Order: sequence, then structure tokens, then C-alpha cells
Amino acid sequence: MRIATHNVNSIRTRVGRVTDWLQRADIDVLAMQEIKCKPEQFPMQAFNDAGYQVVLHGLNQWNGVAFASRLPAEDIEIGFADMPGFGPELAQEARAIGATFDGVRLWSLYVPNGRTLEDPHYTYKLEWLDRLAAATAEWVEMSPEQPLALMGDFNIAPLDTDVWDINDFIGSTHVSEPERQAFEAFEQIGLTDVVRPLVPDGYTYYDYQQLRFVRNEGMRIDFILGNDAFAERVESAAIDRDERKGEGPSDHVPVVVELS
Repeated sequence: MRIATHNVNSIRTRVGRVTDWLQRADIDVLAMQEIKCKPEQFPMQAFNDAGYQVVLHGLNQWNGVAFASRLPAEDIEIGFADMPGFGPELAQEARAIGATFDGVRLWSLYVPNGRTLEDPHYTYKLEWLDRLAAATAEWVEMSPEQPLALMGDFNIAPLDTDVWDINDFIGSTHVSEPERQAFEAFEQIGLTDVVRPLVPDGYTYYDYQQLRFVRNEGMRIDFILGNDAFAERVESAAIDRDERKGEGPSDHVPVVVELS
């Protein structure tokens, strides 16, 4: 089974690129983030024509998560227990969807950005990650034999080498100690980054500004974190940097693993 995650940065804008890549890369299940549309706006027919079914959670032109798969999606779950909202009314955002594919439990996740260290969105981000870790700990404890993976845009660079120059990020989000501790919490409850041992170097995000991609000035912020039952089935992994090339790419690139 070939599984991938990709922040597509507006599926309506990039539907042709995504469906073409799905077929070229022979992907069975793709977790998408930032689809930026409501269900009725999703370009469903293009995916169906390519041989994929889609389940999604989208509320407006922001955020949004989905799965496109050649396998049936089972036990679909929107959001996780006690997932926090944001704003005066603590409104829920479309940031998490879970589904099971051929016995493998996957979550497509779009972690809040944080914006700045002083912004309320930063506090929201840390709370969101804390609640996700608590929910994940319960999933791991209840079903340790079921392969489980959290996939998506975590908006965190866990290591200094996950950004092009750590000196450019001093005082910024994505690299702050609280964010990195929140990321490490998933390791403490039994999840591991299943890609890094096989692909130790490489970025997954390149800003559109200042020729970041051309200069290879990127960030590694998209991950696949799996429990032991998932990790032991990983045979290969890749960060598809070439998908940042060409006309109209997302600012993120796909991350892929193949399971036995």
C-alpha cells in the first residue's frame, strides 16, 4: 500500500496536478490538507475519473482536510475528542479527519500555523497539539496492534536542520521550544517519524517568495508519524521535491511511504 500526505494549498486550483501525480506515483491513499473548499465545491469528478474515492471535511475557503483513495474508507471520523476551536466563539475548524483503509488507521491533519509567538493563534496551536496528543495516546492504548499514522502539515520544524538557516528563525514560530516539545510528545506516546530514517535530508515546504525553492531554502514541516504496528510495515519513503517544480505548484510537496 502506497500512502502519501500533501498540503495541496487549494484543491480547486491544483486538481489537475494532484490527480495526475496520484496516478504517476501509484498512490493508494492520499491525505490532503488545505483543500480550501466546502464539500459541494470539491472537484469530485476529476478524482472519480482517476479512480479515487474522496472523503473530506471542509467548512469554507480556509483549511480543510480530505482523503483520496483507491480503497474503501471505513470508520470515518471528523475531528478528535476535545479538539479545541478558535476565536471568540471557539468555532471548530476543518483540521482533522480520520479513516481506516484496509485495516490501517490514518489521520489527515492540518495543525494551526501559530502566526507569531504573541498571537492568540500560537496558544491555540499548542492547545490543539496537546489535545491531539491526548487523543492519540488513547488510540494507541486501546488498539496497539492496529497500524496508526498521523499525517499532514504539522507547522513545526523539529530540528534546526529542518529549516534552511536556523538564525533566520530566531523568535519565530515553527521552531520555538514549546512547539518542539509538543511535537516530541508524540514520540513519548509511541509514535515515530517513519520517513526520516529513510530520508534523513530534504524539505517539504518552500515559500513562494524570494526564490526559496530555487535557492533550496525550505522547511521540513510535513510528517507521517506512525505507531509500532505502522512503522514495522514501512518498506520505503520519499519526499517528492520535483512536485514543487512546474506551473502552479503547491508550496508543499508530497511525502510518501510504502507499506508491506
